[in-house]
This record gives sequence, C-alpha cells and structure tokens, in this order.
Amino acid sequence: MSVLFGAIDVGSYEIGLTINELSKKNGIRVIDQVRHRINLGTDTFRTGKISYAHVAELKKLLSEYRAIMDNYGVKDYKAYGTSAIREMVNSSLVLSEIEQQTGIHIDVLSNSEQRFLDYKSIACIGDDFQHLVQSPTAILDIGGSSIQVSLFDEDHLVSTQNMKLGVLRLFDQVRATDVGSRRFSYVVSELVDAQLEVFSNLYLQGKAVTNLIIVDDYISQVMLSRAFAGEKPGYFTPDKLAKLMAYLRDTNQQDIAKRLSISDDNIPLLYVSSILLARIVETMHVQLIWAPGVTLCDGMVYEYAEKTKVRLPEHNFDDDIIACARNTAARYMVLPERGEELSGIAGKIFDAMKKYHGLGKRERLLLSIAAALNDVGKYISMVDVGKCGYDIIMSTEIIGLSHIEREIVANVVKFNHEDFIYFSDQQNVSDLDSTSYLVIARLTAILRVAAGLDRSHQQKFHEIRAAVKDDRLVVSVATNADITMEKSRFGHRADFFEEVYGIRPVIRQTAKLS
Repeated sequence: MSVLFGAIDVGSYEIGLTINELSKKNGIRVIDQVRHRINLGTDTFRTGKISYAHVAELKKLLSEYRAIMDNYGVKDYKAYGTSAIREMVNSSLVLSEIEQQTGIHIDVLSNSEQRFLDYKSIACIGDDFQHLVQSPTAILDIGGSSIQVSLFDEDHLVSTQNMKLGVLRLFDQVRATDVGSRRFSYVVSELVDAQLEVFSNLYLQGKAVTNLIIVDDYISQVMLSRAFAGEKPGYFTPDKLAKLMAYLRDTNQQDIAKRLSISDDNIPLLYVSSILLARIVETMHVQLIWAPGVTLCDGMVYEYAEKTKVRLPEHNFDDDIIACARNTAARYMVLPERGEELSGIAGKIFDAMKKYHGLGKRERLLLSIAAALNDVGKYISMVDVGKCGYDIIMSTEIIGLSHIEREIVANVVKFNHEDFIYFSDQQNVSDLDSTSYLVIARLTAILRVAAGLDRSHQQKFHEIRAAVKDDRLVVSVATNADITMEKSRFGHRADFFEEVYGIRPVIRQTAKLS
C-alpha cells in the first residue's frame, strides 16, 4: 500500500512543491514537482517584512499548490518556511493570514532544523555519502540568507557553523555598492573571505578538507545538466568549477540561459554561488566536489517516511547530534570521559523511570546532550557554571535541534548547577510553555541525581543499575572505592527528584568482584 505526501518549501527566492509516493516495498518516488520564483528574501533581509505584493503573490501560489495536491488526492503534507519567513518581525500575522486564505499551514524551521533536514536528504540517497565522510569532508549548505558548513572526519560530525553569506544576501550587498561588472567578483570575494578567515582559524586550523558536498539551488542544477555533467553526474573538480566561473563571466546572459536551461533572473545568483564556492574550495584545499542535487523537500519527505515507518533510516542521525554536542564540549575543555560517564548514568535512570516520566526517545536524546554539555560553563567561570553554560548553549548551533529544544537543554544544564526556578516565577522572561517546562523539570531531576553519583569526576563506578522498588529509585553501584562524598552530597539532589516524581532515589553500594 502506498501513500501520497506533499512537501512545500517556502524559501528565500523560490517556492517549491513535490508530490511524493511512499511505500514500504518501493520506498520514495517523486511523481511531480513545481518551483516558482518569488524573491521574499530581499524584502525581509532589508525591512524585516514581506511586501504586500509578495504576500498576495505567495497566497495565490500556495492556493494553486493546494489545488495540485487535492487533484492528486494528497492527504498529508508539510510546508516549511526558512530564512525569509524566519527573519520576519510579523511572521505570526502573515502566516495566520496565509493559512486562513489558502488552507496551507506553514511551520517555521530554525536554522539548525533546516540544515539538518538538508543533511538527511544527502545521507539517505545512497552509499556515496557514507563513502565520502570516511575522509575529511564538509557539507556546504548554501541558502539565500546564510550558509552552513558542517565538518566530518571518519564518519563523525566534528562541528557545524552558520555564516551570513547566503547567495541572495551577498548579491543584494554587492548590488547596493553599485560596483561595475569588472569588480563584482572581487567585492563578493572580499565579503566572503572576511568570514572564511575566522572560520578557518577556529575550525580548520590548517587541516585540509578532501571532499565537499554542496546543497544549493544553482550550482547543483548546472553540474547535473548535460552541458556540464561529467562521467559521474554531480561530481566535479576545482578546475571544472573554474571553467564554469570563466564561462559565466565571459558569456552573455541569453547564451547562458539557453545552454544551461535556467532563467535570466537566476544567472546573477548562479555567478555569486560559483564565486562563494570557489573561495571555500580554495580555503579548505578541497580536491573533489559533489552536488547530489537534493532539496529541502527531499529532507521533508525523508522525515515523513521516518515517522510513518515507510522507510527506515540507514544512518543514525541521533549519533551525529550527540557527536556535535560532544565536540562542542571538547572546545570548552570538557573531558570526553566525563560527559560519556554522566550520559550513561543519566540514561539508565531515564530508562528506569519510563513509567513515571512519560517521556520518549527525543527527550532521552536531549538528556544525553545536556549531560555532554553539563560542564561547558566552567570554561568561563567556576562560580557561575549554570548561567555561563546556559549562555554558551543558547549561543551555539546544535544541528538538528529546534530553538525550543536547545532552550530545554540549556535550562537543564543551568538548573543542574543552580536552584530550580519554577514556571510561575519565570514565565515573563521565557518563550517556553508549561509543557516544555515540565520536560525541563523531569530531565533536570534525572541529571542532578546522575551528577551526584559522579560528584568527584573520578568515574568510581564500574557498574550501575537503576530500578524502582517500593516507591524508591534504587541506584545500585558496584565499586570498592570510597563514595562517602557522593552519599553525603546526594540528599539535596534526591530532594528535588522526589519533588518532581514522588519517588525517593537512594544509593546502594555493592562490592566490585575482582
């Protein structure tokens, strides 16, 4: 049995729709796709609002997309807004108006959620991704407002950073300076190099990146076309990129549009994309570039397939999120074994309390991330660990987490080191609702107990088990070490756990068998 799913990408300069057929037998098949150019990004990047004319055009287009989905018999769909919608100061008003008049509800993705969906779309299309990331590899996700650079090494996500170097933003900045065509490339390169130098010093530190995977709307289209595709479509070298740049620079727009089958309006953005890509390739010393041609819509479909179990993921994306968090912790001098030990203890307590907290796999992931980042605040202050940890986490891009999820993690870390602030006392200074705050309380209670068991940071316990017996959470630890300090400091942490769950945690020590 197959199902139909519609994916709508409300981007900075294009609105895309794909109609997809999903089945357990055949996987995912795109049966129709439509794209229409609307330059929403220029409006919001300049003024923070979309013009009335563009809102009217967007409503008309989404009504047409709604009709297309109805004609196919699509029951389930998802519409995501990205940077242009995200940066609107009046987004709630405009999105409500759009939904009322078109029947299309648009969810706004945070930057990290958007990039994570793009990343999923790459990882799910075959073995190429798994092969490339065994060597130093970067994913370059080029959007209208910004770019995301994610670094991999030996199949592990090392770091991910966002830079305000989006194609539309760069084009508007250069156009505003009114430079001539001869200096266009030079000015774009200057804008890009200023940020790339900082990125290179902080994250590359002289290391070369062998492979570069790009997600974009222009370069990928060209490198997969008949005009430029090589023996293996989508794969090309820096030399081939240089030839494309020379062609774009020296050829009139009409000939370019005809040969590459793209609109005249997109040619300047294609040129900006090529300059941006060339500067990144040179900075990273890239040898091979792969443009798989995936879109945000592909990631949306894959996400839907995961939820409906139509197609199971072949790559453990949760491991990537945790790896990113652990690399962030390492940047703030947190010992890896400390985070792993704390995460392991917290996970066992979480599993033992499933019947009582009602939380799921996603919340367990947030707990693991909080455990990995628990001590990052010490890098700034040994006194205000909680506050500093909160500030670091809220200022750090954690790929795959929404803004709310990142705030949950930040608060769990904060309240593990500070007195808990109740929802009624903080609601005027936070966007979190009572449901999210309840998650914070439950995860904080677990992390406090876990941290209390490793108070000395010496990883004294060789085996830990947790189980609820007679209204008590019994944490059995196998060790021959002196745990007097752990037991003496455990009471305060146990008090908050009992307040949240109505269950008292206790430590039971058993001898370690030699």
